[in-house]
Amino acid sequence: MTFRLDNLTVRHLAAAAATPPALHALDLLVEPGEQLALIGPSGAGKTTLLATLACAHRPASGRLAVFGQDPWSLPQAARHRLRARLFLAPQTPPLPPRQRVVTAVLAARLPQWSLWQALASLLRPSDPGAAHAALARFGLGDKLYARVDRLSGGERQRCGLARLLLSSAEALLVDEPISALDPSLARHTLAALQQEAAARKATLVCSLHQVEMARAHFPRLVGLRDGRIVFDAPREAVSDAMIAALYENEHVQPAPFHPHESPDRIAVGACF
Repeated sequence: MTFRLDNLTVRHLAAAAATPPALHALDLLVEPGEQLALIGPSGAGKTTLLATLACAHRPASGRLAVFGQDPWSLPQAARHRLRARLFLAPQTPPLPPRQRVVTAVLAARLPQWSLWQALASLLRPSDPGAAHAALARFGLGDKLYARVDRLSGGERQRCGLARLLLSSAEALLVDEPISALDPSLARHTLAALQQEAAARKATLVCSLHQVEMARAHFPRLVGLRDGRIVFDAPREAVSDAMIAALYENEHVQPAPFHPHESPDRIAVGACF
């Protein structure tokens, strides 16, 4: 089991005591090698759930098991080793603006490097060929020596994902990886992520606002709303009515899904 959540509740540290929890009484099982998408309206708890799986948020109650271990019962060094088996790709990657792209991508190897290796790579990138190959998977091979602050928002997103390819993580936690991409790049990016996860037999949990993309590309969908799981089902079992209920009273509703269409012909759809 990669992840197991039993009656898990998470509260943000800065939230007032009377504020509802960010995640409430979640039960979730994720097997090794599974690929699933988290969907739901803004503020549903998708980003918080990914951060919790990455051992960045300590649960207020309930149980979290990551690779069969409770991360918050481990000594700090052991929890650090556990986190090294996970890769969290945030929607906006924290890339130093003056850094070269090659250095930013190679930073994925920091958990495996000594301090001296890390410092040496800052001065002279240790493996620019690997960084170029990772960037090329996302159409950014020509940006190897560009400065991060010269990249567009979508390029920064893909630069952060190229880091993922150089990690040795067994679970890939990806937050809104296509929010700044056009439909063609979005399909290409999701395909690269899914192919990488399948090749290394890694678990992939990906949050998406683009409902049609989630339904077209992921075999399992977990719908979140108000910090609760509304449904957890194979995509074939997720109906338009279930999607409509998930987004009820939102300003924009996702378009109906047409399962007989080729994924390449399905528009990215509305963002929420």
